[in-house]
Amino acid sequence: MAQEMLAEKTPGVAERDRASRVPAWLPRPAGVVAAGLLLAAAFPPIGWWPLAPVATALLALLLRGRTWRRGAGLGMLFGLAFCFPTFEGLRPVGLDAWIALSIFEALYFALLGAGLALVTRLRGWPVWTAAAWITEEFIRGRVPFGGFPWARLAFSQSASPFTGYASVGGAPLLSFVTALTGGLLAAAVLLLWRRRTTATEPEEDAVAAADGAGPEGAAVTAEPGPPAGRPVRWAALALAGVLALGLIGVFVPRPTGGRAVTVAVVQGNVPQVGLDFLGQRQAVLNNHARETHRLAEQVRAGKLARPDLVIWPENSSDLDPYADAQARGVIDAAVRDIGVPVLVGAVIDAGDGEHVENRGIVWDPAKGPGAYYVKRHPLPFGEYIPIFRGVLRKLITRFDRVGEFVKGRSRGSLQLGPVKIGDVICFEVAYDGIVRDVADAPLLVVQTNNATFGRTSLPPQQFAMSRLRAVEHGRSMLVASTSGISGIIAPDGRVLAQSKEFTPDLQVRRVPLRTSRTLTDHLGAAPEWVLALLGLAAAVAAAWRTRTSRGA
Repeated sequence: MAQEMLAEKTPGVAERDRASRVPAWLPRPAGVVAAGLLLAAAFPPIGWWPLAPVATALLALLLRGRTWRRGAGLGMLFGLAFCFPTFEGLRPVGLDAWIALSIFEALYFALLGAGLALVTRLRGWPVWTAAAWITEEFIRGRVPFGGFPWARLAFSQSASPFTGYASVGGAPLLSFVTALTGGLLAAAVLLLWRRRTTATEPEEDAVAAADGAGPEGAAVTAEPGPPAGRPVRWAALALAGVLALGLIGVFVPRPTGGRAVTVAVVQGNVPQVGLDFLGQRQAVLNNHARETHRLAEQVRAGKLARPDLVIWPENSSDLDPYADAQARGVIDAAVRDIGVPVLVGAVIDAGDGEHVENRGIVWDPAKGPGAYYVKRHPLPFGEYIPIFRGVLRKLITRFDRVGEFVKGRSRGSLQLGPVKIGDVICFEVAYDGIVRDVADAPLLVVQTNNATFGRTSLPPQQFAMSRLRAVEHGRSMLVASTSGISGIIAPDGRVLAQSKEFTPDLQVRRVPLRTSRTLTDHLGAAPEWVLALLGLAAAVAAAWRTRTSRGA
């Protein structure tokens, strides 16, 4: 009651209070949970990509006008609602791992929530909210232990009208456009709602309400909004911006032509699902060798075209073929039978009896093993324990299975028969820089092992990232998985072949080889740095403005 009386006595406060309200049917805590769930549904396996801009719009509406502290709390709640279903792929590892990762990743969304609460006070706030998303993704993709850039907004848009932006400014620009679309939708909704709520008030009230959301309990000078009586026109302009963003994305050229080669991807399958599949290393190797022999038989019978190269997945041989004569013999026999170079995924003893390497090895039918790539970004707590190794192994017995994988130092550029390939291993496909480093090769390869995470959200999410990388760099992409999802993707993102999970599969296709570079390749990391710094600068400017307004 006292606050209402004060508002009546203080010019402009009542108007700003009305401006900061959201509709009564949209309570904030429930609303941010709904927004988080909507964003999770935008990612595979559901993959309803339009929900991503809808979710970002809803979050912006709910955080507009809040204090940064309240924004952080609501952002955390949003993050939990988003991360738990999105990272469901960790369920086979353990409930504790799933919960721990979801809570940790939600902390980044608490930071985002604080930023959104600040930047929505600025003129042109839909642009600054989009930049704030990139700031959050920038930090999350680097800190700590090299970051975890899974579930960025861009990765929900691998088959949407916005996908073409990936070839212009990479995944960061695609995330920005997705969030900007949400910001424009939010602005349109807000303008139309305020027109309804201020229809009977004086024109000057409508002007103040149009753009003057301030922090709770603080008198902040409102930024000038659209002229009185024109909210519908401004809302229409915002919706036109949404339409324009979609149309531009659709008409961005996507390359498809080029010299072609015939490629083969082998999915041998694993004996069982979950962590224990590694207990049957010989069976996994035999499965991939058997499928390669079957490929050779079908080539000789004229049922399949003879490939120029063959791709085996990560962990196709967890028996060290340099040290295990039987494993080497199995691989040699299969490669000689098909008669072309095979990229073999193998785990190799690093030579000290303690550490191992995750390698992609070029295996020649005449010369045997040759050049190789060592995974540069092992998975923290999955392929090595970055901190407190002794303590964690005592507390969590599952960590006894985690080896100490060393980090590779060289990029994955390999000559595989007649083609230079760019190889990345498993979740490295989520890292812009690692993929960009090898995108000068005319053919990109992802070797992965999803047996532990089979029949969860992880394999389809990873495959969606591979589709996006194909468009981003204008390259054909080969995805080889032990248990699925394996596939062959054209440079324009079309899926030419895709396997089912937990079934042996052979994929043989003719794909174009392209050497021309996309604008993304020329710009490198610049778009992400620029957009992330814009988001940070906007948050700092909004915080300074709020502080000076309170002082005044």
